[in-house]
Amino acid sequence: MPEITDITPQKKDKERCNVYVDGVFCCGMRLETVLSNRLKVGMHIEPERLAEVQLESEKTQALDRALKHLSATMKTEKQMRDFLQKKGYLPAVCEYVLEKLRGYGFVDDAEYSAQYVRSAGKRKGARLIALELKTRGVAEEQVEAALEGLTGEDEAAKELARKYMRSREPSRENFSKAYRYLLSKGFSYDVAKDALAALGGEEEE
Repeated sequence: MPEITDITPQKKDKERCNVYVDGVFCCGMRLETVLSNRLKVGMHIEPERLAEVQLESEKTQALDRALKHLSATMKTEKQMRDFLQKKGYLPAVCEYVLEKLRGYGFVDDAEYSAQYVRSAGKRKGARLIALELKTRGVAEEQVEAALEGLTGEDEAAKELARKYMRSREPSRENFSKAYRYLLSKGFSYDVAKDALAALGGEEEE
């Protein structure tokens, strides 16, 4: 049976400690939880039992932490899961918190994607927006649905091109650099070409 091999205080939160099982970090836990459940080094305990202890004792605190983390900006489900795991919460606690957040409507990847498209669409193209949403854990079908609401991509590309060329000579070299810049922002080849053509730039070969 797995054995608790160390219990050490956390550096950033003296009221919490790290629990190691078989020499490997297992989870973070309140000192009160450790004491009330009489967890100690050398104790043999099943991972499932340790998860139960953390869930019953720490689910409220985990939810409070998640809500505070959400207070500044919306987060995707993956971002919240990563946040909770980084804090040392076991899967059972993470699932409890995410279920609550979904129920409250505080975690909604479809809504997050729609808002992200409206905001990022002013300075980024569809390809980069899609990549960033997928990196944040949004499912492909939700990304595609959100991108259907993307408007003004042509104008966004033209505005970025104007800003890029504002202090540069209208040379072929600079237009080529501007073209690559627009591509790096996620705009398609055609949108980038049209944006530069509007400024008198030559079409990239």
